[in-house]
Amino acid sequence: MSEILFQYQRVNITSWAYLSSLLLLALFFKFNRVWSVRNLDLLGMILLVPGLLLVQHSLDHAGVPNAATIEYIGYIWLFIVDAFLMLRLLIDSTMVRRPLLDPNMTVGGLAFLAVSLFCFLMANVVNGTPGEGGLEGAQAAEDLSRGQQETSAEETFNRFGPGLQSLFLLPQISTRVAVEVILGDDGESRQTTPTSGSRQQFILELTAKVMAILSHLAIVLGMILIGTWHFDNTKAGIAAATLYLMLPYMALWTGYVSHALPAALLVWAVVMYRQPLLAGVFFGLAFSVVYYPAYLTPLWLSFYWRRGSARFVVGVLISILLVLFSFVFTSIDFGEFWMQVRAMFGFRLPTLDDRNLGGIWEYWNQVYRLPLLAIFLCIAFGMAIWPSQKNLGTLISCSAAIMLGTQFWHPTTSGLAMAWYLPLTLLTVFRPNLEDRVAETVLARAQWVIPWRRDSG
Repeated sequence: MSEILFQYQRVNITSWAYLSSLLLLALFFKFNRVWSVRNLDLLGMILLVPGLLLVQHSLDHAGVPNAATIEYIGYIWLFIVDAFLMLRLLIDSTMVRRPLLDPNMTVGGLAFLAVSLFCFLMANVVNGTPGEGGLEGAQAAEDLSRGQQETSAEETFNRFGPGLQSLFLLPQISTRVAVEVILGDDGESRQTTPTSGSRQQFILELTAKVMAILSHLAIVLGMILIGTWHFDNTKAGIAAATLYLMLPYMALWTGYVSHALPAALLVWAVVMYRQPLLAGVFFGLAFSVVYYPAYLTPLWLSFYWRRGSARFVVGVLISILLVLFSFVFTSIDFGEFWMQVRAMFGFRLPTLDDRNLGGIWEYWNQVYRLPLLAIFLCIAFGMAIWPSQKNLGTLISCSAAIMLGTQFWHPTTSGLAMAWYLPLTLLTVFRPNLEDRVAETVLARAQWVIPWRRDSG
Protein backbone atom coordinates (compact mmCIF):
# COMPACT_ATOMS: atom_id res chain seq x y z
CA MET A 1 0.00 0.00 0.00
CA SER A 2 2.91 2.35 0.65
CA GLU A 3 3.80 2.03 -3.07
CA ILE A 4 0.36 3.44 -3.96
CA LEU A 5 -0.20 5.99 -1.16
CA PHE A 6 2.86 8.09 -0.35
CA GLN A 7 4.31 7.24 3.09
CA TYR A 8 1.22 5.23 4.01
CA GLN A 9 1.55 3.35 7.29
CA ARG A 10 -0.97 0.78 8.30
CA VAL A 11 -3.04 1.63 11.37
CA ASN A 12 -2.28 -0.54 14.38
CA ILE A 13 -5.09 -3.01 15.01
CA THR A 14 -5.73 -1.70 18.54
CA SER A 15 -5.96 1.88 17.27
CA TRP A 16 -8.24 0.69 14.46
CA ALA A 17 -10.48 -1.03 17.01
CA TYR A 18 -10.90 2.23 18.95
CA LEU A 19 -11.42 4.36 15.85
CA SER A 20 -13.82 1.97 14.13
CA SER A 21 -15.89 1.62 17.32
CA LEU A 22 -16.25 5.41 17.58
CA LEU A 23 -17.08 5.68 13.88
CA LEU A 24 -19.62 2.87 14.25
CA LEU A 25 -21.38 4.77 17.04
CA ALA A 26 -21.31 8.03 15.07
CA LEU A 27 -22.90 6.42 12.01
CA PHE A 28 -25.44 4.01 13.46
CA PHE A 29 -26.18 4.90 17.10
CA LYS A 30 -29.61 6.50 17.51
CA PHE A 31 -28.95 9.33 19.94
CA ASN A 32 -32.62 10.33 19.98
CA ARG A 33 -33.66 6.80 21.02
CA VAL A 34 -30.98 5.69 23.43
CA TRP A 35 -32.86 2.64 24.70
CA SER A 36 -33.67 1.20 21.29
CA VAL A 37 -32.82 -2.39 20.34
CA ARG A 38 -30.62 -1.04 17.54
CA ASN A 39 -28.32 0.62 20.07
CA LEU A 40 -28.19 -2.57 22.11
CA ASP A 41 -27.17 -4.48 18.99
CA LEU A 42 -24.40 -2.00 18.25
CA LEU A 43 -23.06 -2.33 21.78
CA GLY A 44 -23.05 -6.09 21.32
CA MET A 45 -20.92 -5.71 18.18
CA ILE A 46 -18.52 -3.39 20.01
CA LEU A 47 -18.27 -5.73 22.99
CA LEU A 48 -16.72 -8.35 20.71
CA VAL A 49 -13.68 -6.10 20.28
CA PRO A 50 -11.98 -6.54 23.70
CA GLY A 51 -12.10 -10.33 23.39
CA LEU A 52 -10.62 -10.20 19.90
CA LEU A 53 -7.82 -7.90 21.03
CA LEU A 54 -6.96 -10.08 24.01
CA VAL A 55 -6.76 -13.20 21.85
CA GLN A 56 -4.81 -11.28 19.23
CA HIS A 57 -2.31 -10.04 21.80
CA SER A 58 -1.64 -13.59 22.98
CA LEU A 59 -1.18 -14.80 19.39
CA ASP A 60 1.31 -12.03 18.66
CA HIS A 61 3.23 -12.68 21.90
CA ALA A 62 3.16 -16.45 22.12
CA GLY A 63 5.52 -17.74 24.78
CA VAL A 64 5.59 -14.47 26.68
CA PRO A 65 4.66 -14.73 30.39
CA ASN A 66 0.92 -14.25 31.01
CA ALA A 67 0.15 -14.69 27.28
CA ALA A 68 -1.85 -17.85 27.98
CA THR A 69 -3.80 -16.12 30.75
CA ILE A 70 -4.63 -13.20 28.47
CA GLU A 71 -5.75 -15.60 25.74
CA TYR A 72 -7.97 -17.48 28.19
CA ILE A 73 -9.61 -14.24 29.35
CA GLY A 74 -10.17 -13.27 25.72
CA TYR A 75 -11.95 -16.52 24.93
CA ILE A 76 -14.07 -16.21 28.08
CA TRP A 77 -15.03 -12.68 27.02
CA LEU A 78 -16.01 -13.88 23.52
CA PHE A 79 -17.94 -16.77 25.03
CA ILE A 80 -20.04 -14.41 27.18
CA VAL A 81 -20.71 -11.89 24.39
CA ASP A 82 -21.59 -14.70 21.97
CA ALA A 83 -24.10 -16.02 24.52
CA PHE A 84 -25.72 -12.57 24.64
CA LEU A 85 -25.86 -12.35 20.83
CA MET A 86 -27.24 -15.89 20.66
CA LEU A 87 -30.10 -14.96 22.98
CA ARG A 88 -30.73 -11.78 20.97
CA LEU A 89 -31.01 -13.73 17.72
CA LEU A 90 -33.28 -16.40 19.18
CA ILE A 91 -35.82 -13.86 20.44
CA ASP A 92 -35.67 -11.74 17.27
CA SER A 93 -38.69 -13.53 15.79
CA THR A 94 -40.84 -12.26 18.66
CA MET A 95 -39.98 -8.61 17.95
CA VAL A 96 -42.92 -7.55 15.82
CA ARG A 97 -42.45 -3.80 16.15
CA ARG A 98 -39.43 -2.77 14.12
CA PRO A 99 -39.35 1.01 13.60
CA LEU A 100 -37.29 2.31 10.70
CA LEU A 101 -34.00 3.60 12.15
CA ASP A 102 -31.87 4.91 9.30
CA PRO A 103 -28.10 5.42 9.70
CA ASN A 104 -26.81 8.91 10.43
CA MET A 105 -25.42 9.26 6.90
CA THR A 106 -26.77 9.41 3.37
CA VAL A 107 -26.75 6.44 1.01
CA GLY A 108 -23.99 8.02 -1.07
CA GLY A 109 -21.79 8.58 1.97
CA LEU A 110 -22.28 5.01 3.18
CA ALA A 111 -21.53 3.62 -0.28
CA PHE A 112 -18.35 5.69 -0.56
CA LEU A 113 -17.20 4.58 2.89
CA ALA A 114 -17.95 0.92 2.08
CA VAL A 115 -15.98 1.01 -1.17
CA SER A 116 -13.03 2.74 0.53
CA LEU A 117 -12.97 0.27 3.41
CA PHE A 118 -13.20 -2.67 1.03
CA CYS A 119 -10.26 -1.44 -1.04
CA PHE A 120 -8.05 -0.93 2.02
CA LEU A 121 -8.99 -4.29 3.56
CA MET A 122 -8.42 -6.21 0.35
CA ALA A 123 -5.08 -4.43 -0.15
CA ASN A 124 -4.05 -5.93 3.18
CA VAL A 125 -4.96 -9.37 1.82
CA VAL A 126 -2.94 -8.81 -1.35
CA ASN A 127 0.10 -7.69 0.64
CA GLY A 128 -0.42 -10.17 3.47
CA THR A 129 1.58 -13.29 4.19
CA PRO A 130 0.56 -16.71 5.49
CA GLY A 131 -0.06 -16.53 9.21
CA GLU A 132 1.30 -18.80 11.89
CA GLY A 133 0.87 -22.33 10.63
CA GLY A 134 -0.38 -21.02 7.29
CA LEU A 135 2.27 -22.87 5.30
CA GLU A 136 1.00 -26.20 6.54
CA GLY A 137 -1.43 -26.12 3.64
CA ALA A 138 1.38 -25.84 1.12
CA GLN A 139 3.22 -28.74 2.73
CA ALA A 140 0.06 -30.85 2.80
CA ALA A 141 -0.59 -30.11 -0.87
CA GLU A 142 2.94 -31.19 -1.70
CA ASP A 143 2.32 -34.43 0.20
CA LEU A 144 -0.82 -35.00 -1.83
CA SER A 145 1.09 -34.59 -5.06
CA ARG A 146 3.50 -37.32 -3.87
CA GLY A 147 0.73 -39.79 -3.24
CA GLN A 148 0.43 -39.28 0.52
CA GLN A 149 -3.25 -38.44 0.28
CA GLU A 150 -4.39 -40.83 2.99
CA THR A 151 -2.14 -39.51 5.75
CA SER A 152 -2.76 -35.85 4.91
CA ALA A 153 -6.53 -36.32 4.66
CA GLU A 154 -6.63 -38.18 7.95
CA GLU A 155 -4.66 -35.45 9.72
CA THR A 156 -6.79 -32.73 8.13
CA PHE A 157 -9.98 -34.53 9.15
CA ASN A 158 -8.77 -34.98 12.73
CA ARG A 159 -7.75 -31.35 13.07
CA PHE A 160 -10.54 -29.49 11.26
CA GLY A 161 -13.36 -32.02 11.20
CA PRO A 162 -15.54 -32.76 8.19
CA GLY A 163 -15.33 -30.37 5.26
CA LEU A 164 -13.80 -29.82 1.86
CA GLN A 165 -10.19 -30.84 2.30
CA SER A 166 -8.82 -28.49 -0.36
CA LEU A 167 -10.27 -25.52 1.53
CA PHE A 168 -8.35 -26.41 4.69
CA LEU A 169 -5.14 -26.83 2.69
CA LEU A 170 -5.20 -23.20 1.57
CA PRO A 171 -2.83 -20.95 3.53
CA GLN A 172 -4.38 -18.61 6.06
CA ILE A 173 -3.34 -15.16 4.87
CA SER A 174 -2.42 -13.05 7.87
CA THR A 175 -3.48 -9.42 7.68
CA ARG A 176 -2.72 -8.59 11.30
CA VAL A 177 1.04 -8.13 10.82
CA ALA A 178 2.75 -5.22 9.10
CA VAL A 179 2.33 -5.07 5.33
CA GLU A 180 5.07 -7.02 3.59
CA VAL A 181 7.88 -4.77 2.42
CA ILE A 182 8.62 -5.09 -1.28
CA LEU A 183 12.19 -3.76 -1.00
CA GLY A 184 14.77 -5.49 1.16
CA ASP A 185 17.07 -3.82 3.64
CA ASP A 186 19.70 -3.39 0.96
CA GLY A 187 17.27 -1.46 -1.26
CA GLU A 188 17.14 -4.15 -3.92
CA SER A 189 13.82 -5.49 -5.03
CA ARG A 190 12.89 -8.89 -3.71
CA GLN A 191 12.34 -11.65 -6.19
CA THR A 192 8.65 -11.99 -6.95
CA THR A 193 8.87 -14.89 -9.38
CA PRO A 194 8.52 -18.17 -7.51
CA THR A 195 11.24 -20.74 -7.84
CA SER A 196 10.45 -24.32 -8.72
CA GLY A 197 10.70 -25.33 -5.05
CA SER A 198 8.19 -22.71 -3.92
CA ARG A 199 5.84 -22.91 -6.90
CA GLN A 200 3.22 -24.97 -5.04
CA GLN A 201 3.32 -22.57 -2.11
CA PHE A 202 3.03 -19.56 -4.43
CA ILE A 203 0.01 -21.02 -6.20
CA LEU A 204 -1.74 -21.82 -2.93
CA GLU A 205 -1.07 -18.36 -1.51
CA LEU A 206 -2.36 -16.71 -4.69
CA THR A 207 -5.45 -18.93 -4.70
CA ALA A 208 -6.15 -18.14 -1.04
CA LYS A 209 -5.87 -14.39 -1.64
CA VAL A 210 -8.14 -14.45 -4.68
CA MET A 211 -10.74 -16.61 -2.95
CA ALA A 212 -10.69 -14.41 0.17
CA ILE A 213 -11.20 -11.24 -1.87
CA LEU A 214 -13.99 -12.75 -4.00
CA SER A 215 -15.69 -14.21 -0.92
CA HIS A 216 -15.81 -10.87 0.90
CA LEU A 217 -16.95 -9.15 -2.28
CA ALA A 218 -19.77 -11.69 -2.56
CA ILE A 219 -20.74 -11.08 1.08
CA VAL A 220 -20.88 -7.30 0.62
CA LEU A 221 -22.80 -7.46 -2.67
CA GLY A 222 -25.15 -10.08 -1.26
CA MET A 223 -26.00 -7.94 1.78
CA ILE A 224 -26.72 -4.96 -0.46
CA LEU A 225 -28.94 -7.05 -2.75
CA ILE A 226 -30.86 -8.46 0.21
CA GLY A 227 -31.56 -4.93 1.38
CA THR A 228 -32.65 -3.87 -2.10
CA TRP A 229 -34.66 -6.91 -3.20
CA HIS A 230 -36.03 -8.36 0.03
CA PHE A 231 -36.07 -5.45 2.50
CA ASP A 232 -37.15 -2.87 -0.10
CA ASN A 233 -34.54 -0.64 1.49
CA THR A 234 -31.24 -0.21 -0.31
CA LYS A 235 -29.92 2.00 2.48
CA ALA A 236 -30.38 -0.79 5.02
CA GLY A 237 -28.38 -3.21 2.85
CA ILE A 238 -25.55 -0.73 2.32
CA ALA A 239 -25.55 0.11 6.03
CA ALA A 240 -25.25 -3.56 7.00
CA ALA A 241 -22.41 -4.07 4.50
CA THR A 242 -20.59 -0.95 5.72
CA LEU A 243 -20.89 -2.02 9.34
CA TYR A 244 -19.54 -5.45 8.40
CA LEU A 245 -16.46 -3.88 6.81
CA MET A 246 -15.90 -1.56 9.78
CA LEU A 247 -15.73 -4.28 12.42
CA PRO A 248 -12.20 -4.94 13.77
CA TYR A 249 -12.70 -8.63 12.98
CA MET A 250 -12.36 -7.74 9.31
CA ALA A 251 -8.98 -6.12 9.87
CA LEU A 252 -7.73 -9.22 11.68
CA TRP A 253 -9.12 -12.22 9.82
CA THR A 254 -9.81 -10.96 6.30
CA GLY A 255 -7.56 -13.53 4.63
CA TYR A 256 -9.07 -16.65 6.19
CA VAL A 257 -10.92 -18.36 3.35
CA SER A 258 -12.41 -20.97 5.68
CA HIS A 259 -14.24 -18.10 7.41
CA ALA A 260 -15.29 -16.03 4.40
CA LEU A 261 -16.29 -18.60 1.77
CA PRO A 262 -19.03 -20.39 3.79
CA ALA A 263 -20.41 -16.99 4.84
CA ALA A 264 -20.58 -15.83 1.22
CA LEU A 265 -22.44 -18.97 0.16
CA LEU A 266 -24.95 -18.64 3.01
CA VAL A 267 -25.58 -14.97 2.22
CA TRP A 268 -26.26 -15.83 -1.41
CA ALA A 269 -28.58 -18.65 -0.36
CA VAL A 270 -30.64 -15.92 1.34
CA VAL A 271 -30.34 -13.69 -1.73
CA MET A 272 -31.87 -16.48 -3.85
CA TYR A 273 -34.46 -17.61 -1.33
CA ARG A 274 -37.27 -16.87 -3.81
CA GLN A 275 -35.67 -19.45 -6.12
CA PRO A 276 -35.51 -22.61 -3.97
CA LEU A 277 -33.43 -24.51 -6.52
CA LEU A 278 -30.68 -21.86 -6.58
CA ALA A 279 -30.91 -21.34 -2.83
CA GLY A 280 -30.39 -25.08 -2.42
CA VAL A 281 -27.33 -24.99 -4.67
CA PHE A 282 -25.66 -22.28 -2.56
CA PHE A 283 -26.74 -23.98 0.66
CA GLY A 284 -25.32 -27.30 -0.52
CA LEU A 285 -22.02 -25.69 -1.47
CA ALA A 286 -21.77 -24.07 1.97
CA PHE A 287 -22.46 -27.43 3.56
CA SER A 288 -19.86 -29.10 1.35
CA VAL A 289 -16.99 -26.73 2.05
CA VAL A 290 -17.23 -26.53 5.84
CA TYR A 291 -19.94 -29.01 6.99
CA TYR A 292 -21.34 -26.93 9.88
CA PRO A 293 -24.14 -25.29 7.80
CA ALA A 294 -25.63 -28.80 7.66
CA TYR A 295 -27.26 -27.98 11.02
CA LEU A 296 -29.34 -25.35 9.20
CA THR A 297 -31.16 -28.07 7.24
CA PRO A 298 -34.17 -28.47 9.62
CA LEU A 299 -34.72 -24.70 9.62
CA TRP A 300 -34.53 -24.26 5.85
CA LEU A 301 -36.62 -27.34 5.11
CA SER A 302 -39.36 -26.19 7.48
CA PHE A 303 -39.31 -22.75 5.83
CA TYR A 304 -39.88 -24.28 2.39
CA TRP A 305 -41.99 -27.18 3.65
CA ARG A 306 -45.35 -26.31 2.09
CA ARG A 307 -43.92 -24.86 -1.10
CA GLY A 308 -40.41 -25.20 -2.48
CA SER A 309 -39.00 -27.99 -0.32
CA ALA A 310 -38.57 -30.40 -3.23
CA ARG A 311 -36.77 -27.82 -5.34
CA PHE A 312 -34.56 -26.86 -2.40
CA VAL A 313 -33.53 -30.48 -1.78
CA VAL A 314 -32.80 -30.97 -5.48
CA GLY A 315 -30.56 -27.89 -5.45
CA VAL A 316 -28.66 -29.18 -2.42
CA LEU A 317 -28.15 -32.56 -4.07
CA ILE A 318 -26.96 -30.95 -7.30
CA SER A 319 -24.25 -28.96 -5.52
CA ILE A 320 -23.10 -31.95 -3.49
CA LEU A 321 -22.91 -34.12 -6.61
CA LEU A 322 -20.88 -31.43 -8.38
CA VAL A 323 -18.39 -31.38 -5.51
CA LEU A 324 -18.18 -35.17 -5.53
CA PHE A 325 -17.72 -35.13 -9.30
CA SER A 326 -14.77 -32.75 -8.88
CA PHE A 327 -13.07 -35.38 -6.73
CA VAL A 328 -12.87 -37.63 -9.78
CA PHE A 329 -10.42 -35.21 -11.40
CA THR A 330 -8.35 -34.68 -8.25
CA SER A 331 -7.92 -38.35 -7.30
CA ILE A 332 -5.57 -40.79 -8.94
CA ASP A 333 -7.40 -43.87 -7.67
CA PHE A 334 -10.55 -44.91 -5.83
CA GLY A 335 -8.73 -44.91 -2.50
CA GLU A 336 -7.94 -41.21 -2.78
CA PHE A 337 -11.48 -40.49 -3.99
CA TRP A 338 -13.00 -42.27 -1.01
CA MET A 339 -10.65 -40.51 1.39
CA GLN A 340 -11.79 -37.10 0.10
CA VAL A 341 -15.44 -38.15 0.38
CA ARG A 342 -14.93 -39.37 3.94
CA ALA A 343 -13.05 -36.22 4.87
CA MET A 344 -15.93 -34.08 3.59
CA PHE A 345 -18.87 -36.07 5.02
CA GLY A 346 -17.13 -38.06 7.75
CA PHE A 347 -19.47 -37.98 10.71
CA ARG A 348 -17.90 -38.88 14.02
CA LEU A 349 -18.42 -38.56 17.72
CA PRO A 350 -17.13 -35.31 19.28
CA THR A 351 -13.40 -35.59 19.69
CA LEU A 352 -11.90 -35.26 23.17
CA ASP A 353 -8.32 -35.53 21.95
CA ASP A 354 -6.26 -32.65 23.35
CA ARG A 355 -4.04 -32.68 20.27
CA ASN A 356 -6.93 -31.71 17.99
CA LEU A 357 -8.57 -29.08 20.19
CA GLY A 358 -7.84 -25.38 20.30
CA GLY A 359 -9.32 -22.12 21.45
CA ILE A 360 -10.98 -22.20 24.82
CA TRP A 361 -10.87 -26.00 24.84
CA GLU A 362 -7.15 -25.82 25.51
CA TYR A 363 -8.11 -24.55 28.98
CA TRP A 364 -11.49 -26.15 29.71
CA ASN A 365 -12.20 -29.81 30.32
CA GLN A 366 -13.21 -31.29 26.98
CA VAL A 367 -16.19 -33.16 28.43
CA TYR A 368 -18.01 -29.82 28.74
CA ARG A 369 -18.31 -29.81 24.96
CA LEU A 370 -20.81 -32.66 25.16
CA PRO A 371 -23.62 -30.82 27.02
CA LEU A 372 -23.02 -27.73 24.89
CA LEU A 373 -23.31 -29.85 21.76
CA ALA A 374 -26.48 -31.50 23.11
CA ILE A 375 -28.08 -28.09 23.75
CA PHE A 376 -27.02 -26.91 20.31
CA LEU A 377 -28.56 -29.97 18.62
CA CYS A 378 -31.83 -29.44 20.49
CA ILE A 379 -31.95 -25.84 19.25
CA ALA A 380 -30.96 -26.72 15.68
CA PHE A 381 -33.45 -29.56 15.26
CA GLY A 382 -36.06 -27.67 17.27
CA MET A 383 -36.06 -25.06 14.49
CA ALA A 384 -38.07 -27.58 12.45
CA ILE A 385 -41.13 -26.84 14.60
CA TRP A 386 -40.32 -23.44 16.17
CA PRO A 387 -41.30 -20.85 15.22
CA SER A 388 -44.30 -22.56 13.66
CA GLN A 389 -44.80 -19.80 11.06
CA LYS A 390 -41.47 -19.00 9.45
CA ASN A 391 -40.81 -15.93 7.33
CA LEU A 392 -37.69 -14.44 5.79
CA GLY A 393 -36.86 -12.61 9.01
CA THR A 394 -37.03 -15.87 10.94
CA LEU A 395 -34.87 -17.58 8.33
CA ILE A 396 -32.14 -14.94 8.60
CA SER A 397 -32.07 -14.55 12.38
CA CYS A 398 -32.32 -18.27 13.18
CA SER A 399 -29.65 -19.13 10.58
CA ALA A 400 -27.35 -16.59 12.26
CA ALA A 401 -28.18 -18.08 15.67
CA ILE A 402 -27.35 -21.62 14.59
CA MET A 403 -24.07 -20.63 12.93
CA LEU A 404 -23.20 -18.63 16.06
CA GLY A 405 -24.11 -21.66 18.17
CA THR A 406 -21.44 -23.75 16.45
CA GLN A 407 -18.80 -21.48 17.98
CA PHE A 408 -19.58 -22.73 21.49
CA TRP A 409 -18.56 -26.33 20.78
CA HIS A 410 -16.35 -26.03 17.69
CA PRO A 411 -13.06 -27.80 18.46
CA THR A 412 -10.77 -24.95 17.33
CA THR A 413 -12.46 -21.61 16.54
CA SER A 414 -14.02 -20.74 19.95
CA GLY A 415 -15.78 -17.68 18.56
CA LEU A 416 -13.11 -16.51 16.11
CA ALA A 417 -14.95 -17.64 12.94
CA MET A 418 -17.20 -14.61 13.18
CA ALA A 419 -17.80 -14.36 9.44
CA TRP A 420 -20.00 -17.46 9.71
CA TYR A 421 -22.66 -15.47 11.53
CA LEU A 422 -21.83 -11.74 11.38
CA PRO A 423 -23.33 -10.97 7.92
CA LEU A 424 -26.63 -12.65 8.80
CA THR A 425 -26.59 -11.05 12.26
CA LEU A 426 -26.15 -7.58 10.79
CA LEU A 427 -28.97 -8.24 8.32
CA THR A 428 -31.11 -9.16 11.33
CA VAL A 429 -30.19 -5.86 12.98
CA PHE A 430 -31.24 -3.77 9.96
CA ARG A 431 -34.16 -5.83 8.70
CA PRO A 432 -37.73 -4.47 8.66
CA ASN A 433 -40.83 -6.45 9.58
CA LEU A 434 -40.87 -9.42 7.17
CA GLU A 435 -43.91 -11.34 8.41
CA ASP A 436 -45.41 -11.30 4.91
CA ARG A 437 -42.29 -12.93 3.35
CA VAL A 438 -43.38 -16.55 3.75
CA ALA A 439 -42.79 -19.31 1.25
CA GLU A 440 -46.49 -19.83 0.46
CA THR A 441 -46.91 -16.23 -0.72
CA VAL A 442 -43.59 -15.29 -2.32
CA LEU A 443 -42.74 -18.50 -4.19
CA ALA A 444 -44.27 -19.52 -7.49
CA ARG A 445 -45.49 -23.06 -7.87
CA ALA A 446 -43.03 -25.42 -9.51
CA GLN A 447 -44.04 -26.38 -13.03
CA TRP A 448 -42.16 -29.67 -13.06
CA VAL A 449 -43.78 -31.15 -9.94
CA ILE A 450 -46.19 -34.05 -10.43
CA PRO A 451 -49.75 -32.53 -10.53
CA TRP A 452 -51.12 -34.46 -7.56
CA ARG A 453 -48.04 -33.49 -5.52
CA ARG A 454 -48.19 -29.77 -6.26
CA ASP A 455 -49.33 -28.77 -2.78
CA SER A 456 -46.24 -30.34 -1.19
CA GLY A 457 -43.67 -29.32 -3.80
